[in-house]
Amino acid sequence: MKATYRTAAFSLVAALSLTLTACGGGDDSDDNPLTGSSGDSGDGKAIVVGSANFPENQLLAEIYAQALEDKGLKVTRKFDIGAREVYYDQVVKGGITVFPEYNGALLSTAVDKKSTATDTQEINAELKEKLPKSVEILDSAAAEDKDSVTVTAETAKKYKLKTLADLKPVAKDLTIGAGSEFKTRTQGGVGLKSVYGVEFGKFQPLDAGAQSTLLKLLKDDKVQAANLYTTDPAIVEDKLVVLEDPKNLFSSQNVTPLVYKSAVNDKARSALNAISAKLTTEDLLDMMKKISNDKEDSADVAEEWLTSAGLAG
Repeated sequence: MKATYRTAAFSLVAALSLTLTACGGGDDSDDNPLTGSSGDSGDGKAIVVGSANFPENQLLAEIYAQALEDKGLKVTRKFDIGAREVYYDQVVKGGITVFPEYNGALLSTAVDKKSTATDTQEINAELKEKLPKSVEILDSAAAEDKDSVTVTAETAKKYKLKTLADLKPVAKDLTIGAGSEFKTRTQGGVGLKSVYGVEFGKFQPLDAGAQSTLLKLLKDDKVQAANLYTTDPAIVEDKLVVLEDPKNLFSSQNVTPLVYKSAVNDKARSALNAISAKLTTEDLLDMMKKISNDKEDSADVAEEWLTSAGLAG
């Protein structure tokens, strides 16, 4: 999914996932999350809702599953599957019916690796044109989980930072922390220089997934900027400031249902589109805080959000 840590994590698990015979799963799953009927919501068979193997995607899949069930549709959960290299083909072939995707990452890693689309409209237009005929995307949510350059409130105030462009005169005196690949990525150090004229004085590389270390370095002012996901609960908890990206250096990563066309009827499409119409990045931040920090169960968090959004009950 285009983002630094997510891309690295998916690459890491891909080789393992390809050989796994059991990845775990949610309710109604058997030993292998990729087995089971693709189903047809119109003839009594189950709609198979899948998820990747990280908490946010599993939460989104649970929201989809509960919303479909609330409409009287039978659902089979096939969660914790692994990397896009594994699950994408299963959706294309109908082994999975519904999957919560991130539109920018879907386009750039699975559909067209040469695409230069960055905003939501461009990305979705290309997906609709280039996706295999067996699948389609439904409406995208406003909610995104994308790369960012994030600073503490103190740093933002000290250097009067609101957007990435504001970094240009001061970045030479600052250190940015990120996954090692961020330095050479277009949606990273290379793009910061070419799009915004921003060059940091120092770069502190970290291993993929070292979020806790990165956050500690940021809060201790050992690095003054960090490449974080926009739905990282620490952004809210620690009152961090995500610098605005008006030139769309970081491509849009809207939460978007990817579906196997022939196995979802209008009732299912309507339920999924209703979620996209309500779901915001702030909602994701709040829900992930409950799961990551407060240790609440994802099914309970999903149910609570659906009820508050008027989509359940």
